[in-house]
Amino acid sequence: MIGFLTTLLENAPGWLERLRPALFMTLAVTAASFVAASLLAIGLELARQSRTKAARWAARACIDFVRCVPILAILYLLYFGLPGIGIAFSSFVAGTIGLALVYSTYIAEVLRGGVSAIHRGQREAAIAAGLTPLMTFRYIVLPQALRVMAAPLLVTFISLLKDSSICALIAVNELMLTSKVIMSETFMPLHVFVLVGAIYFAVAWPMSLLARWIERRLARASRSAAIP
Repeated sequence: MIGFLTTLLENAPGWLERLRPALFMTLAVTAASFVAASLLAIGLELARQSRTKAARWAARACIDFVRCVPILAILYLLYFGLPGIGIAFSSFVAGTIGLALVYSTYIAEVLRGGVSAIHRGQREAAIAAGLTPLMTFRYIVLPQALRVMAAPLLVTFISLLKDSSICALIAVNELMLTSKVIMSETFMPLHVFVLVGAIYFAVAWPMSLLARWIERRLARASRSAAIP
Protein backbone atom coordinates (compact mmCIF):
# COMPACT_ATOMS: atom_id res chain seq x y z
CA MET A 1 0.00 0.00 0.00
CA ILE A 2 2.82 2.39 0.88
CA GLY A 3 4.53 1.61 -2.42
CA PHE A 4 1.30 2.24 -4.29
CA LEU A 5 0.78 5.63 -2.64
CA THR A 6 4.43 6.58 -3.16
CA THR A 7 4.22 5.81 -6.87
CA LEU A 8 0.94 7.68 -7.17
CA LEU A 9 2.28 10.79 -5.43
CA GLU A 10 5.43 10.75 -7.54
CA ASN A 11 3.53 10.63 -10.82
CA ALA A 12 0.45 12.68 -9.87
CA PRO A 13 1.89 16.15 -10.70
CA GLY A 14 2.77 15.17 -14.26
CA TRP A 15 -0.48 13.34 -14.80
CA LEU A 16 -2.50 16.24 -13.43
CA GLU A 17 -0.88 18.56 -15.95
CA ARG A 18 -2.23 16.35 -18.73
CA LEU A 19 -5.57 15.77 -17.05
CA ARG A 20 -6.32 19.45 -16.44
CA PRO A 21 -7.38 20.23 -20.06
CA ALA A 22 -9.37 16.99 -20.07
CA LEU A 23 -11.19 18.12 -16.90
CA PHE A 24 -12.12 21.39 -18.60
CA MET A 25 -13.43 19.40 -21.55
CA THR A 26 -15.48 17.18 -19.22
CA LEU A 27 -16.97 20.24 -17.54
CA ALA A 28 -17.66 21.88 -20.90
CA VAL A 29 -19.49 18.81 -22.24
CA THR A 30 -21.44 18.49 -19.01
CA ALA A 31 -22.44 22.16 -18.86
CA ALA A 32 -23.39 22.37 -22.54
CA SER A 33 -25.38 19.14 -22.34
CA PHE A 34 -27.17 20.27 -19.18
CA VAL A 35 -28.21 23.60 -20.68
CA ALA A 36 -29.40 21.97 -23.89
CA ALA A 37 -31.19 19.22 -21.95
CA SER A 38 -32.94 21.81 -19.78
CA LEU A 39 -34.21 23.69 -22.82
CA LEU A 40 -35.42 20.46 -24.42
CA ALA A 41 -37.06 19.44 -21.14
CA ILE A 42 -38.98 22.71 -20.99
CA GLY A 43 -40.23 22.05 -24.53
CA LEU A 44 -41.25 18.51 -23.59
CA GLU A 45 -43.09 19.70 -20.50
CA LEU A 46 -44.90 22.42 -22.43
CA ALA A 47 -45.92 19.79 -24.99
CA ARG A 48 -47.19 17.49 -22.23
CA GLN A 49 -49.29 20.34 -20.87
CA SER A 50 -50.58 21.30 -24.30
CA ARG A 51 -54.28 21.17 -25.04
CA THR A 52 -53.40 19.44 -28.30
CA LYS A 53 -53.61 15.67 -27.99
CA ALA A 54 -51.00 15.11 -30.71
CA ALA A 55 -48.45 17.27 -28.86
CA ARG A 56 -49.03 15.41 -25.60
CA TRP A 57 -48.71 12.05 -27.34
CA ALA A 58 -45.54 13.10 -29.17
CA ALA A 59 -43.89 14.28 -25.94
CA ARG A 60 -44.70 11.06 -24.09
CA ALA A 61 -43.56 8.94 -27.05
CA CYS A 62 -40.26 10.85 -27.26
CA ILE A 63 -39.58 10.43 -23.54
CA ASP A 64 -40.42 6.71 -23.58
CA PHE A 65 -38.30 6.06 -26.68
CA VAL A 66 -35.18 7.89 -25.47
CA ARG A 67 -35.37 6.19 -22.08
CA CYS A 68 -35.43 2.76 -23.70
CA VAL A 69 -32.31 3.34 -25.82
CA PRO A 70 -28.80 3.12 -24.29
CA ILE A 71 -26.82 6.37 -24.21
CA LEU A 72 -23.96 4.74 -26.09
CA ALA A 73 -26.27 3.70 -28.93
CA ILE A 74 -27.43 7.30 -29.32
CA LEU A 75 -23.85 8.59 -29.30
CA TYR A 76 -22.77 6.03 -31.90
CA LEU A 77 -25.74 6.92 -34.08
CA LEU A 78 -24.92 10.63 -33.95
CA TYR A 79 -21.16 10.27 -34.43
CA PHE A 80 -20.78 7.21 -36.65
CA GLY A 81 -24.23 6.72 -38.17
CA LEU A 82 -25.32 10.15 -39.37
CA PRO A 83 -22.22 10.76 -41.56
CA GLY A 84 -23.59 7.95 -43.76
CA ILE A 85 -26.42 10.28 -44.79
CA GLY A 86 -24.24 13.37 -45.04
CA ILE A 87 -24.69 14.76 -41.52
CA ALA A 88 -21.42 14.98 -39.60
CA PHE A 89 -20.82 16.31 -36.10
CA SER A 90 -17.60 16.81 -34.21
CA SER A 91 -17.12 14.47 -31.27
CA PHE A 92 -17.86 17.32 -28.84
CA VAL A 93 -21.10 18.29 -30.58
CA ALA A 94 -22.23 14.67 -30.97
CA GLY A 95 -21.54 14.00 -27.29
CA THR A 96 -23.35 17.14 -26.22
CA ILE A 97 -26.41 16.39 -28.35
CA GLY A 98 -26.54 12.74 -27.27
CA LEU A 99 -26.31 13.51 -23.57
CA ALA A 100 -28.79 16.36 -23.93
CA LEU A 101 -31.33 14.12 -25.63
CA VAL A 102 -31.09 11.50 -22.89
CA TYR A 103 -31.04 13.83 -19.93
CA SER A 104 -33.83 16.03 -21.26
CA THR A 105 -36.20 13.17 -20.41
CA TYR A 106 -34.95 13.04 -16.81
CA ILE A 107 -35.07 16.80 -16.39
CA ALA A 108 -38.57 16.78 -17.87
CA GLU A 109 -39.66 14.49 -15.03
CA VAL A 110 -38.00 16.78 -12.49
CA LEU A 111 -39.77 19.70 -14.13
CA ARG A 112 -43.10 17.91 -14.01
CA GLY A 113 -42.65 17.29 -10.29
CA GLY A 114 -41.80 20.93 -9.71
CA VAL A 115 -44.74 22.16 -11.76
CA SER A 116 -47.11 19.76 -9.98
CA ALA A 117 -46.06 21.29 -6.66
CA ILE A 118 -47.50 24.65 -7.77
CA HIS A 119 -51.20 24.99 -7.04
CA ARG A 120 -53.25 24.78 -10.22
CA GLY A 121 -55.27 27.79 -9.13
CA GLN A 122 -52.30 30.05 -9.83
CA ARG A 123 -52.20 28.94 -13.45
CA GLU A 124 -55.94 29.34 -13.82
CA ALA A 125 -55.79 32.81 -12.29
CA ALA A 126 -52.98 33.83 -14.65
CA ILE A 127 -54.92 32.57 -17.68
CA ALA A 128 -58.01 34.43 -16.46
CA ALA A 129 -55.90 37.59 -16.12
CA GLY A 130 -55.03 37.38 -19.81
CA LEU A 131 -51.68 35.62 -19.83
CA THR A 132 -51.04 32.99 -22.46
CA PRO A 133 -50.13 29.44 -21.34
CA LEU A 134 -46.51 30.08 -22.33
CA MET A 135 -46.38 33.36 -20.39
CA THR A 136 -48.01 31.67 -17.40
CA PHE A 137 -45.40 28.94 -17.45
CA ARG A 138 -42.52 31.38 -17.87
CA TYR A 139 -43.49 34.08 -15.38
CA ILE A 140 -45.66 32.31 -12.81
CA VAL A 141 -45.00 28.58 -12.69
CA LEU A 142 -41.32 28.16 -13.58
CA PRO A 143 -39.84 30.69 -11.08
CA GLN A 144 -41.67 29.00 -8.20
CA ALA A 145 -40.98 25.48 -9.44
CA LEU A 146 -37.23 26.17 -9.62
CA ARG A 147 -37.08 26.35 -5.82
CA VAL A 148 -38.54 22.86 -5.57
CA MET A 149 -36.40 21.53 -8.42
CA ALA A 150 -33.04 22.96 -7.35
CA ALA A 151 -31.83 19.90 -5.42
CA PRO A 152 -33.06 17.29 -7.97
CA LEU A 153 -31.49 19.32 -10.78
CA LEU A 154 -28.15 19.32 -8.98
CA VAL A 155 -28.35 15.55 -8.55
CA THR A 156 -29.15 15.24 -12.26
CA PHE A 157 -26.16 17.44 -13.09
CA ILE A 158 -23.90 15.15 -11.03
CA SER A 159 -25.23 12.10 -12.89
CA LEU A 160 -24.61 13.86 -16.19
CA LEU A 161 -21.07 14.70 -15.12
CA LYS A 162 -20.35 11.02 -14.46
CA ASP A 163 -22.05 9.83 -17.66
CA SER A 164 -20.00 12.28 -19.72
CA SER A 165 -17.21 9.70 -19.43
CA ILE A 166 -19.07 7.66 -22.07
CA CYS A 167 -18.10 10.34 -24.58
CA ALA A 168 -14.57 8.92 -24.49
CA LEU A 169 -15.88 6.18 -26.78
CA ILE A 170 -16.55 8.73 -29.54
CA ALA A 171 -13.14 10.40 -29.12
CA VAL A 172 -14.09 13.36 -26.93
CA ASN A 173 -10.82 14.22 -25.22
CA GLU A 174 -12.28 14.28 -21.70
CA LEU A 175 -11.00 12.80 -18.46
CA MET A 176 -11.61 9.15 -19.21
CA LEU A 177 -10.05 9.19 -22.68
CA THR A 178 -6.98 11.06 -21.47
CA SER A 179 -6.61 8.69 -18.52
CA LYS A 180 -6.71 5.72 -20.92
CA VAL A 181 -3.90 7.28 -22.95
CA ILE A 182 -1.81 7.82 -19.81
CA MET A 183 -2.54 4.27 -18.67
CA SER A 184 -1.44 2.83 -22.02
CA GLU A 185 1.84 4.73 -21.74
CA THR A 186 2.61 3.96 -18.10
CA PHE A 187 0.98 0.52 -17.65
CA MET A 188 -0.27 1.68 -14.25
CA PRO A 189 -4.05 1.51 -14.68
CA LEU A 190 -4.89 1.35 -10.98
CA HIS A 191 -2.82 4.44 -10.14
CA VAL A 192 -4.23 6.45 -13.03
CA PHE A 193 -7.86 5.57 -12.47
CA VAL A 194 -7.63 6.12 -8.72
CA LEU A 195 -6.42 9.64 -9.49
CA VAL A 196 -9.19 10.21 -12.04
CA GLY A 197 -11.77 8.88 -9.60
CA ALA A 198 -10.49 11.35 -7.02
CA ILE A 199 -10.92 14.17 -9.54
CA TYR A 200 -14.53 13.19 -10.27
CA PHE A 201 -15.17 12.96 -6.53
CA ALA A 202 -13.63 16.38 -5.87
CA VAL A 203 -15.95 17.94 -8.44
CA ALA A 204 -19.15 16.02 -7.62
CA TRP A 205 -18.99 15.86 -3.81
CA PRO A 206 -19.43 19.60 -3.14
CA MET A 207 -22.45 19.66 -5.44
CA SER A 208 -23.88 16.65 -3.63
CA LEU A 209 -23.47 18.46 -0.30
CA LEU A 210 -25.14 21.53 -1.78
CA ALA A 211 -28.09 19.43 -2.96
CA ARG A 212 -28.51 17.98 0.54
CA TRP A 213 -28.34 21.45 2.08
CA ILE A 214 -31.02 22.73 -0.29
CA GLU A 215 -33.25 19.76 0.50
CA ARG A 216 -32.91 20.34 4.25
CA ARG A 217 -33.53 24.06 3.87
CA LEU A 218 -36.68 23.50 1.80
CA ALA A 219 -37.88 20.86 4.28
CA ARG A 220 -37.47 23.31 7.16
CA ALA A 221 -39.26 26.01 5.20
CA SER A 222 -42.15 23.65 4.47
CA ARG A 223 -42.45 22.68 8.14
CA SER A 224 -42.37 26.33 9.17
CA ALA A 225 -45.09 27.20 6.68
CA ALA A 226 -47.24 24.34 7.95
CA ILE A 227 -47.14 25.67 11.53
CA PRO A 228 -50.08 28.06 12.09
